[in-house]
Parts: sequence; structure tokens; C-alpha cells
Amino acid sequence: MKGYVEYLSLSTNYFIFMQEPILFLKDASIFQQDSLVLSDVNVEIKKGEFIYLIGKTGSGKSSLMKTLYGDLSLQKGTGGIVDFDLTNLKEKQIPFLRRKLGVVFQDFKLLNDRSIEENLLFVLKATGWDNKESMKAKIQEVLEKVGMHTKGFKMPFEISGGEQQRIAIARALLNDPELILADEPTGNLDPRTSIEVMGVLEEIHKSGKTILMATHDYALILKYPHRTIKCEGGELFEVVQQTN
Repeated sequence: MKGYVEYLSLSTNYFIFMQEPILFLKDASIFQQDSLVLSDVNVEIKKGEFIYLIGKTGSGKSSLMKTLYGDLSLQKGTGGIVDFDLTNLKEKQIPFLRRKLGVVFQDFKLLNDRSIEENLLFVLKATGWDNKESMKAKIQEVLEKVGMHTKGFKMPFEISGGEQQRIAIARALLNDPELILADEPTGNLDPRTSIEVMGVLEEIHKSGKTILMATHDYALILKYPHRTIKCEGGELFEVVQQTN
């Protein structure tokens, strides 16, 4: 039985290795306006992976993330994400790109003038949903996935920061994204709440979702080890976690 389990593990890794990347950058340079932030970026992420993106504040993590979801243009090199060509991405394509991505921000970005359910309904309507029953069912589904199915009637300011981030994760799941980009999702949370939110992301990953998570929370990385890439000195490179 032990050998069988090992064989399954190897097969799973081989399957991931053989897939086309869900995200890649080759010889890319990342700019923030006219300032070069990262150069000679080469990275591939396969479907089903969980990747940490680490680095100090100002090292280029957020600029890289913004390039991936189309907020900044890829000015040099080549790249692709969820079947979109970042090299020649047109402004009119960006809304369609973002429908295939789930983006989770550090500051939640919830609308405080409407309830949790209305926040999620707003996103569904904005991305082309029009069937009331389907929208209601989808909202309930994503709220259950993050353990917030009893809080839909609440206003954002009536729930805790950790709960707001759970709602932000639920929002990112609404359109069944192929890839989730989480930009410092625990940055505004205390350590205990960070672990709770990370647990939610881990469960989502186990369900088959691909996640790229920018973070500076090394305690989380040690508790939940995954492949890690680092921004430092204007470069992006993979780092190997030390294990005892």
C-alpha cells in the first residue's frame, strides 16, 4: 500500500508537469509606469499548483500581480495567463481576462453601502449573469465554501476583518476562475485570523483551484509549505524552503 500511495503521488506530479502552463512569463520586464521593477522574469505555473510570491515591500510583488490581471501592461518579453496573451493584451480584453481570474486584495474592496449578498450580486450582474435563481444559488454556494453562508444579510462593516476577507475570497470564486491571484490576502489580519483565512485558501486549492499568493507572512509559509518564488534586487527566482 505504501508503494501504491507513492506511485499516486508521483503520477499526480507528473500529470501537473506535463500540462501546459496556466501562467507563464518569459524574458519579461515588469514596469510601474516608467520605472523598471523586475527584469528577466521567467516563470511557469501549472494548473493545480499553489505558489507563494514573496519579497519585501517595494520589491515588485504587487506590480507583478497587476501585470498578470491587466492593470499594468507587459512592455517587454512574452507572457500568457489563462489563454490570454499578455504581450498583446488589448484594453477591451481585460474584462474577459478578469472573468477567468479570481483576484483577492489585501484591503477587501467590498462596497460598504450594500449587504454581503448584494456585493456578490453586483459582481455577477457586472460579469453577465441575468438569471435570478442561478445568481442566488451561486451566491449561496460560494458563501458556503468560505463558511459565511449565514452572514449574507450583514453589511461589510458589521463583520470582522477575517470575515470580510472570506467574503472577498467568495467573490473571487463567483465565476469559477481558472486561477486565483491573492495579493497579500492576510496583510491586514492578525496571526490567528490569518491562519483561518489560509485554511480557507488551502481547502479551495484542494478542490482543484490554482493559486498564486503574494505574501510577506513567513509563518504561514512554514505552516503551509508550497513552491515559493521571490522578488529581490529587481529579479524573480525560486527559493527552496528549509525543512528540519
